[in-house]
Amino acid sequence: MLGTCIENVRNKMPLVHNITNYVTVNDVANVLLACGGSPIMADEIEEVEDITSICGGLNINIGTLNKRSIEAMFAAGKKANELNHKLLLDPVGAGASELRTSTAIKLMDQLKFDVIRGNISEIKTLALGSGSTRGVDADIADKVTEENLDEAVKFIKDFAKKSGSTIAITGAIDLVSDGDKCYVIRNGRSEMGKITGTGCQLSGMITAFIVANSKNNCEAVAAAVCTMGVAGEIAWSRMQEGDGNATYRNRIIDAIYNMDKDTLEKKANYEIR
Repeated sequence: MLGTCIENVRNKMPLVHNITNYVTVNDVANVLLACGGSPIMADEIEEVEDITSICGGLNINIGTLNKRSIEAMFAAGKKANELNHKLLLDPVGAGASELRTSTAIKLMDQLKFDVIRGNISEIKTLALGSGSTRGVDADIADKVTEENLDEAVKFIKDFAKKSGSTIAITGAIDLVSDGDKCYVIRNGRSEMGKITGTGCQLSGMITAFIVANSKNNCEAVAAAVCTMGVAGEIAWSRMQEGDGNATYRNRIIDAIYNMDKDTLEKKANYEIR
């Protein structure tokens, strides 16, 4: 049950180490607190191994890369693997530049990720070893739609099997697969795309969910994705005249803070293929 996953996060309060981008770092921390986790942000090479050692999970986000942070990602990731801690990769903008693409692919080659979460363009870039991404947004030609859903489900299952990771593709229709089954999730609002960092926030939250539900990565990831989507719907229903995307961002965080098992179970809109 997806609702049990969020209950486990609330009860276990997982500590999550985030090497994330400076555009969204504050929102990632607040969403982790809202869902019941506890965030630590650290990307200094001299401390990342120590920080990762005391956390249950590591969230690596390549949104604002530099040589120092790249070195820290590999060091922390290797320590997380050594300790058998949960590890997530968010390949923000993979395909937009050679540095982002090569860094993401090298991270995949050298580290074992429990979860890889991105938009369809970013995930295709990793699957193919090259690609094209419009900034950090999915290329319009790559959007998952009802018309290409069967093809997209096959793609994500194949990549999950090949990579050995649970894969989450987020967009208008969200897909989560461990290679055997695929959650097709239809929650959320298109207006969420007007807020910088909802994907980064989700990656932090997913990391907390997989730490707190360590024996069922796929269900935990699906629960986190549904939580974000349902929060987006609830937050939009509470918007008032004159509210904009800054208010919407805060209402989403509030909706996550107030999310409970019953609300998630009632409003989660998904099928398993």
